[in-house]
Amino acid sequence: MERLKNALGFGGILPKKAIDYIVGYAETELIEPGSDFLPQGTICSKIGFVNKGVIRVYATGKNGDEVTKYFVRENQFVVDLESYYNATPAESVFQAVLATEIFTIQRNTWNGLTEEIPKLYVLMKSLTEATLLNKLKDNDFLNFGSAKEKYLEFIKRYPDLALKIPQRYIASYLKITPQSLSRIRLEITKKQ
Repeated sequence: MERLKNALGFGGILPKKAIDYIVGYAETELIEPGSDFLPQGTICSKIGFVNKGVIRVYATGKNGDEVTKYFVRENQFVVDLESYYNATPAESVFQAVLATEIFTIQRNTWNGLTEEIPKLYVLMKSLTEATLLNKLKDNDFLNFGSAKEKYLEFIKRYPDLALKIPQRYIASYLKITPQSLSRIRLEITKKQ
């Protein structure tokens, strides 16, 4: 739980004693590849922290195609904010791409902790803002350049993901077909 403790130490907002107390409420969930952390249509009732593995967040289009919105990597919190705060069914699916270990705290427990530790609310607000800004920056490269340029930027930003996760998920994230991604990868390999 050291990684979770480090994440809760963000910005030096919480004292060590409070962090240790909060971590005492965390439960460990092991999720197999292809299994959901949060299925579509369910209400998000917990906050998670990815200790190991990768979570893919995707939506299903009208034609039934899955569109990968983003990936939640190790050392990142995972929660559907809209579903969590509004108690509405999740529109996206949060699915493990690899064998994934997540530390979770249930919403009722978390709410009680924020009442006991007022600075926890400040920490979560800071983490939420930082995460949203990072998501905007992370996804910005998807708006510019050719498919090849997007893939090259993806492997530059996320070399670990490029090696670990199935090609079809990367293609979906880059909004190209798996066949196009295969051609791009082959072209890059030939030039090396």
